[in-house]
Amino acid sequence: MGIDDNERRMSLLAGGLAIVLAAIFTPHLMHNTWITDTAKLSKTRACVAPYQLVNHVCQYRHLVHPTYYLPQFVLILVGGLAILFFARIRKRVGVAFTSFLLGLAMGTAGLIYLFLGGWLLIRALRLQKYGDASFSGSSRLARESARTKRTERSSGRSSTRSRSGKSDVASKQVKAPPSPSKRYTPKQRPRKR
Repeated sequence: MGIDDNERRMSLLAGGLAIVLAAIFTPHLMHNTWITDTAKLSKTRACVAPYQLVNHVCQYRHLVHPTYYLPQFVLILVGGLAILFFARIRKRVGVAFTSFLLGLAMGTAGLIYLFLGGWLLIRALRLQKYGDASFSGSSRLARESARTKRTERSSGRSSTRSRSGKSDVASKQVKAPPSPSKRYTPKQRPRKR
């Protein structure tokens, strides 16, 4: 089964968010950008060589080429487009897999995508096991199946005892092992006495 309407809406929203995040990177792809890195102060309250002390924080400002942002931009753009595509054709596996990949690649900002992929995976497992992806429906079906198993066990105990008596008779009649195959069984040397 494909994704339902709620899953599709969430997937389209996540794909749109990825496109917006890729658009945030677009200005950085047009020209060089200044980046400020920070580091902790050492025990001597001094900064290491390229860093300078600014407001009790070691900072280093340097120029970055546009290709620095290109891999992240491509990854987020392709991931967002893939999520939108799989949501459009209602493929749960594609959306979940792409969401997991995008979430792992983006780090802390990708937690949204990890949650989306996990949510879709849990719903797929519920749908496979119980036939209903919703939490209330799957829990109701799980209770019903547990109740039927419990009643079968309690009513089936007397029948298992009678079956065990029959199995004892069957276990006494042991079948002979099959003869070795001439084609696959290697020839054995006779034992020395």
